[in-house]
Amino acid sequence: MSAREFILSDKKWFRLWRHLFFWFFWASFFALSRALNPVLYMNTGEFRSFFKSLAEAFFFLLPQTFLVYPVLYFVLPLYVFKQKYVQGIIWFVIFFFVALLMHAIILINIPWDKVPYISNAELFLTTNTIQQKLFVAYLASVNGSITGVSLAASFKLFKHYYLKTLRNQELQQENSEAQLRLLMAQLQPHFMFNTLNNIYSQAQLESPKSAKMIMELSHLLRYILTEGRKNQVPLENELQMVEDYINLEKIRYDEKLDLHYSFPNRVGEVVIAPLLLLPLVENCFKHGASKMVNKPWINIKSTLQDHRFEIILMNGKKNFTSAHPNRLGTGIENVRRRLELLYPNRHTLEIKEDQDVFIVDLTIELAQEDAVAAALPSQPAIAL
Repeated sequence: MSAREFILSDKKWFRLWRHLFFWFFWASFFALSRALNPVLYMNTGEFRSFFKSLAEAFFFLLPQTFLVYPVLYFVLPLYVFKQKYVQGIIWFVIFFFVALLMHAIILINIPWDKVPYISNAELFLTTNTIQQKLFVAYLASVNGSITGVSLAASFKLFKHYYLKTLRNQELQQENSEAQLRLLMAQLQPHFMFNTLNNIYSQAQLESPKSAKMIMELSHLLRYILTEGRKNQVPLENELQMVEDYINLEKIRYDEKLDLHYSFPNRVGEVVIAPLLLLPLVENCFKHGASKMVNKPWINIKSTLQDHRFEIILMNGKKNFTSAHPNRLGTGIENVRRRLELLYPNRHTLEIKEDQDVFIVDLTIELAQEDAVAAALPSQPAIAL
């Protein structure tokens, strides 16, 4: 087990060991700082036992879990990491007072006469009213709670931003590799389009249906070569490209396919990563309609509300039991990977597979063109 794996792995075993290590470290530091208290040494001429201080640490650290874990798994991921700082501060204050209340309840109900070696035992034994006990419990817990949650949150923040940096590096590397692949694919593109135009002209005379398919294919290839290298493209262009692909498949299937699709009429200046939707649509035809002999069908519906884009793809499927029921196609896996890199915490991808239907539900929080242009660095252009 490497140190990197111990710190970053999301496996349950490593996460358990990380939590145990944190609380052991924090309890040991807490106990050591109390055992080596210079005031006590000046008054008594000796230091307190470390093991007694460790037992004392248990009573004071246990209530801190009511603050540490809500902050780690609720406040930070849902508010701080999403830059909702005001809501995050409000929730932190709420959990802070909940932790103080739990701390007070635990400290007040400890039988202090049974643990006289704890430094605060005398304080609780000499207080009479509940207000005094609450005040003493507050003094005993407030500093430790703030320190404990700050220490735990610092580890969480380090891990989050370190992984974010790694994701950005992976994205840059994948973009560079994609550009290299694109450059290779762009060798002599003019020759390719001229050839397609020649075939199209000949097909118009001999097979008008084939000519129409060649024209739709030409539109797709031109979009892939020109728009595919960009960071973002207008959503309107991406949906038009998807519609061109659907029209190409409609020609192929003719009247054999029951196909219904709808796209939003107005999308404004909203942008999306190029070629993100095509693999999902292609999957409907490749693994759905082409596998069904009787009554193949596909239903595609997309909506846009504000900047929230959702597309639901449904297709019939051949009824058979797969040897690998949890294995998805390469296209969907690539889309999932790109979504994690390009839209972290800004998308949901749900895939459902029943006996005779396959459903993909994708939702993305998109942005406007101006905002994306200001946030993303420009990529070097690749000459045709």
